[in-house]
Amino acid sequence: MNKKAILIIIGLMSVALIGIILLQINLIRSAAELKEEQFDQNVFDALNDVAKLLEQNEDLEYEMIQNGFYQKKIKERSIAASLPELPGTTPTLSLLEGYEWELERIRRTRSKPLNKRIQLNLLKKYIKTSFANHNIRTKYHYGVFSNEKGKDCFIIEDGYYVVEENQPQNFMPGQKNLYTSDYWVHLFSTGLAASRNISEELNSPGKLYVFFPNKKDFVWSQLWVNIISSVLFTLVIMFCFGYTIDVIFKQKKLSSMKTDFINNMTHEFKTPIATISLAADSITSPMIVGKSDKVKRFANIIRQENKRMNAQVEKVLQMALLDKKEFELKLTQVNLHDIIGQAIENINLQVEKREGNAYADLNAKQFMVEGDLTHLSNIINNLLDNANKYSPEKPEISVHTRNVPNGVEVIVKDRGVGMSKEARKHIFDKFYRVHTGDLHDVKGFGLGLSYVKAMMTAHKGTIDVKSELGKGSSFILFFPFRVSN
Repeated sequence: MNKKAILIIIGLMSVALIGIILLQINLIRSAAELKEEQFDQNVFDALNDVAKLLEQNEDLEYEMIQNGFYQKKIKERSIAASLPELPGTTPTLSLLEGYEWELERIRRTRSKPLNKRIQLNLLKKYIKTSFANHNIRTKYHYGVFSNEKGKDCFIIEDGYYVVEENQPQNFMPGQKNLYTSDYWVHLFSTGLAASRNISEELNSPGKLYVFFPNKKDFVWSQLWVNIISSVLFTLVIMFCFGYTIDVIFKQKKLSSMKTDFINNMTHEFKTPIATISLAADSITSPMIVGKSDKVKRFANIIRQENKRMNAQVEKVLQMALLDKKEFELKLTQVNLHDIIGQAIENINLQVEKREGNAYADLNAKQFMVEGDLTHLSNIINNLLDNANKYSPEKPEISVHTRNVPNGVEVIVKDRGVGMSKEARKHIFDKFYRVHTGDLHDVKGFGLGLSYVKAMMTAHKGTIDVKSELGKGSSFILFFPFRVSN
């Protein structure tokens, strides 16, 4: 898959992800609006219930008064009927006359001030019960506003008469934003002025207001499950999206590195194969067959090239074993200074041809470590070989040792091309090779440093690198005295 196709896929996935996020936000906002509308409806239903209960309570009181009047009149009439009329006495009032008198008394009762018509304990009880029935479970403040002539103010707030002076010290009337509340209903707006068929439309003497200081919090609290679920699922999608992109780029990079590896391996094998083929043809040539010295020379060339190919194959096989973790270390006491000295001697054969220099500065007092001799030698030789490869001209290579707590520190320095910050992140990746610009004579498979990293980890050691472009690189290795512990 080429880079353009990957970018198109990423773009489409990004658009889809943004669309999902915006859709979730819109759904949550719509749900919040719906919950708020439902809350408003529940509040008005509850307030209407409270207003009805107050009116019903007042009507009940009137009925009790009227029922008491009828019982009294019936009793008086029975007594009057059982007694003979005495000359000169005044007849009792008729039932109708008594009823009209009682009706007038009821009307006078309903004309009392609003604060005399509402009992605080009943109002508080009705509001609490009605709100609970309508699932309104948040803090609230309530008040009764009087429309009566000369008042136009709140007469009751939060269970206290504002017009009286016996409120508690912490009670502050008019501070609960009741004046700006949208939640209110009329009180005693209609009612039965008398029993039977006599009724009268009464004007509303006041309003019942309610204010919810935590309304938004209460509404949103009912959506937390939806919000958390949406955020959680969105994060999962984003994580999977990011992970997928990361995998795509890693796979593309790995594919590119494997392609480079195959090309490099083909190049590395092509030269010795051609050399072996040429040497074999030369040996079978009639002009060479009779000359033993030349036959011997060509045979040595074939042997060296074959050894070189075997070394390359062995390196690939070693990495395969490392990936499968099917290798075992043959731990012995190893002299690091001897390994470094031999490696310096070997690399100098190549460096001196390029008018360079390689030397060792061995300052460690304790240089015996536990390790596998073969692998430790390969570690040092690989780093020196890299230092030589990436030093364009007159290589300057040095190896330094010193003792640190619990082990030996080895630093391999060069003054070569160096590495960028991005390259330093990947130099220990398998098949990765540092780009050298116009320099194309750096050979290898990109396996050397990944092998070094794996072997240092197997020996319970560490490896780090410091480098700057154009100033060279320093590889810092730590070898513990003991590996088995």
